[in-house]
Amino acid sequence: MTQQGVRWTADQVLALAPDAASRKAGSKLGTVGPWSEAGSSDEGAVWGLCKGSGSKPYQTVVDVADTSGPAYKCSCPSRKFPCKHALGLLLLWAGGDGAVPPGQPPAWAGEWLEGRRKRAGEKRTAGAGGSSPGSGDPEAARRRAERRAERITAGASELEQRLTDLLRGGLATAEQAGYGLWEETAARMVDAQAPGLAARVRELGAIPSSGPGWPVRLLEECALLHLLDQGWLHRERLPDGLAATVRSRIGLPGAADGPPLRDRWLVLAQYDTADAKLTTRRIWLHGADSGCTALVLSYGAAGRAPELALPVGLALEAEVSAYPGAGQPRAALGGQFAPPAPTAVRPPGVTTTEATARYGEALRDDPWLDSVPVTLDRVIPVQDGDSWQLADADKDTALPLTPTARARPGLWRLVALSGGGPVKVFGECGHRGFTPLTAWPEGAGEAVPLC
Repeated sequence: MTQQGVRWTADQVLALAPDAASRKAGSKLGTVGPWSEAGSSDEGAVWGLCKGSGSKPYQTVVDVADTSGPAYKCSCPSRKFPCKHALGLLLLWAGGDGAVPPGQPPAWAGEWLEGRRKRAGEKRTAGAGGSSPGSGDPEAARRRAERRAERITAGASELEQRLTDLLRGGLATAEQAGYGLWEETAARMVDAQAPGLAARVRELGAIPSSGPGWPVRLLEECALLHLLDQGWLHRERLPDGLAATVRSRIGLPGAADGPPLRDRWLVLAQYDTADAKLTTRRIWLHGADSGCTALVLSYGAAGRAPELALPVGLALEAEVSAYPGAGQPRAALGGQFAPPAPTAVRPPGVTTTEATARYGEALRDDPWLDSVPVTLDRVIPVQDGDSWQLADADKDTALPLTPTARARPGLWRLVALSGGGPVKVFGECGHRGFTPLTAWPEGAGEAVPLC
């Protein structure tokens, strides 16, 4: 139940926006002006009519008590999820100034809410008593897995030969060959049903002529790709955990078969990355009792945000199950027992020195790891020429920010929040530096999303 007295903050609402344009448009609609017949219920529903360009207002309703994250319904034609009207309505509700009074939902909102909750109940019942998705013919599944493994092995062997030819000819030939060579090799890896190898090959194609020192970067990435190839070709010799990591990096799907861990999970951060085919949402969770950090991935078709959205800074009581792989933080969100709610819980922090050591330790289990989740305690954003770094307030050490972080507007939010004083920052720490995702002021205060 979401009680009337509990409100999210504006930052938590805006963290749900699928992009910057939606965030800006939703902010403009977070006032009383365009809204009529707005209301909310003790069951966690918020609804209202928003004046648009047409003669009829848009009907907008949000189920903030849905245990899988807020659910939205709007009669506008937008394909974004949530749309600007849903964001504006939530901002109006978050203001808590009486603009969204308690009441009973109108028929159009009540029908959608009732239908959604009925379907959710049927799904839970089916999940509890039904057969598992993998309960087909096990022998046929085994044969399919063997055929795919044979294709991947052939692809990995071909890739090894291409890497050998590149090194024999000299790295300068990569600059002369252009991107076409890499795209053709990536296509061969797709044919071999090894999407992980294909993605890494495409990354190689962007390195030549990318700036000073590109041959060194190309050699490093070729070495990691060679290591992954060899890991697959000799996977029977690897420890189980590392073998599972290699399968995951190659692109083989795995099931979240770890034992369910029930905890009160703090939503540390949420952000999207997109390519031509897919939008990937990364949601970082921290277990208040277990101290575990888990990564939940959600996907949407190109141009559309994934359905799962959890407001940063809130906590939900739920179970998560880990995916296989040594040191892998990825997990699947399972049974949820209460909707996200405000919390005073904060993750424990470490120094910048401890953060880099943590990344180094993680590389032993996964040499292809770009970064690890880390919370830094008492750091101050400091400008160093054209770059920025997070300096320890109590030690003479610092972590540089990644180029990605320096280009985000969230950097200035972090600087403003700090005001020259120490803050707690959660982010991803890797070989390129530190990417801040969420920050908390010293002492009491709400989480501030930075992405």
